[in-house]
Amino acid sequence: MSRGRVVLVGAGPGDPGLLTLRAANALAAADVLLYDALASDPIVALAPASCERIYVGKRGGAHEMLQSEIEALMIARARDGKYVVRLKGGDPFVFGRGGEEAQALHEAGIPFEIVPGISSAIAAPAYAGIPVTHRDINPVLTIATGHEDPAKALSTLDWGKLADPHRTLVLLMAMGNLEQICVRLIEHGLSAQTPVAVIANGTRPTQRTVTGTLSTIAQDVRRDGLGAPAIVVVGQVVTLRDRLRWFDRMPLFGKRILITRPARQAAEFARALYARGVEPILASTIAIVPPDDVMAAHRAIDDLSSYRWIVFTSRNGVEAFFDRLAALDSDARYIGATKVAAIGTKTAERLREFGVRADLVPAEFVSEEIARALIQASHSGDRVLVYRAQEAREVLPQMLEDAGRVPHVVAAYKTVFDVDPEFAEKVERADVLTFTSASTVRGFVELLGGREAAREAARSKLIACIGPITAEAADELGLHVDVVADVFTTDGLLDALEAHLALLA
Repeated sequence: MSRGRVVLVGAGPGDPGLLTLRAANALAAADVLLYDALASDPIVALAPASCERIYVGKRGGAHEMLQSEIEALMIARARDGKYVVRLKGGDPFVFGRGGEEAQALHEAGIPFEIVPGISSAIAAPAYAGIPVTHRDINPVLTIATGHEDPAKALSTLDWGKLADPHRTLVLLMAMGNLEQICVRLIEHGLSAQTPVAVIANGTRPTQRTVTGTLSTIAQDVRRDGLGAPAIVVVGQVVTLRDRLRWFDRMPLFGKRILITRPARQAAEFARALYARGVEPILASTIAIVPPDDVMAAHRAIDDLSSYRWIVFTSRNGVEAFFDRLAALDSDARYIGATKVAAIGTKTAERLREFGVRADLVPAEFVSEEIARALIQASHSGDRVLVYRAQEAREVLPQMLEDAGRVPHVVAAYKTVFDVDPEFAEKVERADVLTFTSASTVRGFVELLGGREAAREAARSKLIACIGPITAEAADELGLHVDVVADVFTTDGLLDALEAHLALLA
């Protein structure tokens, strides 16, 4: 069997948007993934469904697996011919024991590579509004561990040099020894009034920052209940936080938002939430499956040249269409002279990803508007293939028919209610419930056991809908809608939420 290889990958500080492209590519190719506690769920999710995922993390001294066992496991899987990704929080070589693991691989004769990650030592302060260097304040940055190897007889940290008022000191893994560290720095010459910041869960929607001085910070942290993972920043740069903080001032920062759309579409929405400082809660209420009559959809595509127009009413339809073209060993050229209409910008973007530019995209992303635009752009007697969800409204084909067009409705896919035994718990954790279609609303009610239970679960939550059709479905089922997007996209939904919260502030 061919010999495999190991890639030591830095996952960065937590925000999935900070993952490098090289790291994402390595994850996408992984046969085996060994991941730490600090690797965030959205990053772990980038590994293929077929990938063997093994948690090997450590939290507060509790080890899921000994270091020697992790190294042995990497070597064994690589010798089995596997492409092994060892995913480590931050950067593998910045207090991540990546050097030890690389040594073990070298000694075992296993090919390996290193993919650097953004270290929390610089990322967490940046997200807290603290520049670790500033030309007017400090010429030196020092990054040190606050938790040395317990097997060492004596500390090798030079506290005299660390206690320098002209440098910024960033300490990782220091929470357990914070009080003693502050005492030592004061004993070695730093003023007790030296500013200090402790940043927990840096770059994540759960980020919290406490500031104080060397004489107060241990007490301040205990008062506010901060725990690991956290970093400690010591130095005058901490005083810039009040002017430079940005992440925790975002309108949606720290909110927990429930995503009810299908799982295969949730990743993009989740990334958009992370970018706005939101903790996404993935709680799909529906799933996309083939329609009852798959052959009817196939026959319509086989006969595509007989249609003047094809209308896509969602990204799901686009994907179903191109899945069929792939089965025919064909591509976008198959569309030929048939004109293409897309219900909205996201559907049009998905078409472009397959090499098709929509001929028509309405100003408003609802069936009524695309029907009006299509009637204006077409001629009486034109055959129109409406490629849509099995359970979609009849508004579009009826308007086309009334205007003398010849619509042919084909179910490209259908939506079914999802199954999630943890759904009620996820709803309880959320601050905001988002719905991106009438189907997601109906799935929400179904998964909670009916209208009364759904209304009770949603009673204290903010409810946001992607457009009026979705809002109408929620209202009919007894859910009070607080926010309706003017632009019927997930970005439009988040913009509307921000505007709503700004009014409440």
